[in-house]
Amino acid sequence: MPDEVPHGVARGVPPGGVPAAAGAVRDRARGAMLGLAVGDALGAPAENMKPSQIRRRWGRIEGYVEDEPAGTDDTEYAIFSGLLLAAHGSALTVAHVEAAWHQWIADRDEGPFRGAGFSERGTLENLRRGLAAPISAQHRHAWSDGLAMRAAPFGVFAAGRPAEAARLVAIDGTVSHDGEGIYGGRAVAAGVATAMVARSTDAVIAAALSVVPEDSWTARSLRRAVAAAQRSRHDPGITRLGTERAVRSAVVIGGYPWTDLAPEAVGLAFGAFAAARGDFSASVLTAVNMGRDADTTAAVAGALAGALTGAAAIPATWTAAIGPVRGSCLPSMAGYHVLDIADLLAPEEAAAGPTAGPVPGPGARTVASTGAVAGAAVGVR
Repeated sequence: MPDEVPHGVARGVPPGGVPAAAGAVRDRARGAMLGLAVGDALGAPAENMKPSQIRRRWGRIEGYVEDEPAGTDDTEYAIFSGLLLAAHGSALTVAHVEAAWHQWIADRDEGPFRGAGFSERGTLENLRRGLAAPISAQHRHAWSDGLAMRAAPFGVFAAGRPAEAARLVAIDGTVSHDGEGIYGGRAVAAGVATAMVARSTDAVIAAALSVVPEDSWTARSLRRAVAAAQRSRHDPGITRLGTERAVRSAVVIGGYPWTDLAPEAVGLAFGAFAAARGDFSASVLTAVNMGRDADTTAAVAGALAGALTGAAAIPATWTAAIGPVRGSCLPSMAGYHVLDIADLLAPEEAAAGPTAGPVPGPGARTVASTGAVAGAAVGVR
C-alpha cells in the first residue's frame, strides 16, 4: 500500500496543501497522547459495564467520577511502546520488541503480574516459558484489543504515513497478538497517523480501513459502527443516547463474555469518533458511556480526536489530572508521563519524525502540561 495519507495527501501536509509545521505536529502529538490518557482515566470506572449499569450509577458520565482519576494498562503499555519506538524508530524489529518485553516486564522479579488483559498475561506466560515471537502470541486472546490500546504512539511517530504506522505497530504486535488483534492495532495506528495531519474524520476513517483486509472482522465492525454513527448524526430525531445505542448495537455481540475483542473495541472507538465528528469531549464521552471495554475504547477515541484537534481541545480540568503513571500495571513504567512520549516522538526541530536515541528516565516530568524533559537518559534495548 502507498505510504501516504488517503486522497493524495503527502506526509506532513494536511488536506488543502499547507505543510504541517513542527509546532503543529508537536501539538497534535501531545493531543494524541494526552487524549489516550484522558480517555483511559475517564473510561476506567465504567470498564466491563453495560450502559444501563452506567446510567443507574452515575446517570451519564460527563467527566471524572473518581476523586483520584488514573490511567490503566492502556496508558502504561502505550508509554512502553512509545519508549521502544523512540529508541529504534523505523528500524524497529521483532527482536527489539521481544527483548524489551523480557527486560522491562517478563524478567523482572516484581511479584505477581498486576493488571493488564488476558493477551498480556498469555504473552508473558509464553515468554517466561522460553517461547519466542511469533509463537509467544499463540494464546487464547491473540484477538484482544491489547495492541490497539498501545497503537497511538506509532501513529504519532509516523505522522501522515498511515502505512508506515501500520507496519511498525504490526512488528510490535507480533510478540503478543495475531490476526484480528494485529488488524485492530493497524487500524488505530493508521488512523492516528492520518489524524496528525488531517482536518476531517473521513480521512482518518479511510486510512484505518486502508491498512486492514476489507473482509476482516475488524473492517466490517469499523464500517458498521461508522455507518450507524453517520445515520444517527444526520437524523435530527435521534438523541445522544440513541446514537450510542445504534453504534453499540452495530458491533457488540450480545452475550459474549469478553469485552476486549479488538474488532468490537476498535469499532466502538471509531464509531464514537465519527458520531462526534472528531470533537474531543464528545468522542471520549460517547465511548465511555457505551460501556464494554470503556477504558480502551475511550483511550482510542481520545487518541484519534486528540491527534485531529490538538492538545488545546482537551478540557484543562481533564488534562490537569494526568500525571506521571503510577506503575500499577507495569512497575518499570512508573514515573513516565505521556507528554514525555509525545515530545520524544514529535520533536520540535523535526516535524517529519524523530530519530532513534536516548529516552528520558521516569520522573523526568512533574507537571502534567509543561516543563522540559530532564533527568537521566536510559536506553530501551
